Amino acid sequence: MEDRLNNTLEGKRIVVTGSTSGIGLAMAKLFAQQGATVVVHGGHSQARVDAAVTQVGGGTQGVLANLATVDGTKSLLANVLRDGPVDVWINNAGADVLTGELSTLDFVDKLQKVWEVDVRGTMLLSRGIGKVMRERGSGVIINIGWDQADVGMAGDSGEMFAASKGAVMAFTKSLAKSLAPTVRVNAIAPGWIRTSWGDDASDYWNTRAKSESLAGRWGMADDVAQLALFLASPAASFVNCQVIALNGGFAGHYDPKGEEPARDG
Repeated sequence: MEDRLNNTLEGKRIVVTGSTSGIGLAMAKLFAQQGATVVVHGGHSQARVDAAVTQVGGGTQGVLANLATVDGTKSLLANVLRDGPVDVWINNAGADVLTGELSTLDFVDKLQKVWEVDVRGTMLLSRGIGKVMRERGSGVIINIGWDQADVGMAGDSGEMFAASKGAVMAFTKSLAKSLAPTVRVNAIAPGWIRTSWGDDASDYWNTRAKSESLAGRWGMADDVAQLALFLASPAASFVNCQVIALNGGFAGHYDPKGEEPARDG
């Protein structure tokens, strides 16, 4: 019973995709603090991977792989497994279509990028590592959804992320049944989390983020990391096939009352 109530990850090997910044980096740091060996992943920049490895410290490893391609998912799995077994795999990587160069694409091209990384990438990596974990006899997979996928949100971004993250959340439950009881598969569905986009948010979006949470504040990357720590640990041994909303309690959609219109993306 003591082992099952333990939420440390001492001696575990954990892969976090998309972990050079934001939520992924917060997870990697927390896992390393708990004694885990962490594999940091980035999709496009070796320099960013190296910088994240330095920030996380300890015995952290770094891997570069473009998850927008099928070959990239195969490469990541092969490179990680070549260095040893994996106890926990977290599919955090997602196409950033709200900031940076992808934000200038039209809806069709953004949708393609999100499909490639968020949906197909998550499915292929989960199925691949899930098979290995089942053969080994244990393992944990955690995917990242979105709290408003179930209720919907107006606008291009709302439509795109509801479809993609809704797919990830549905897939998570099916995969959990495929791999049970050997491998646990759950998803975290974050609400408004202050990452790079939130740092530059206007007064409208700051108000909306706080108003749509019963907690009255933005969520932080560390909030997501703490839930991931629990789900990855023996303390969550009886938690499986779940999508857990992390939003401080959804208070309902904010009524702008004629203020700044919803931002499409």
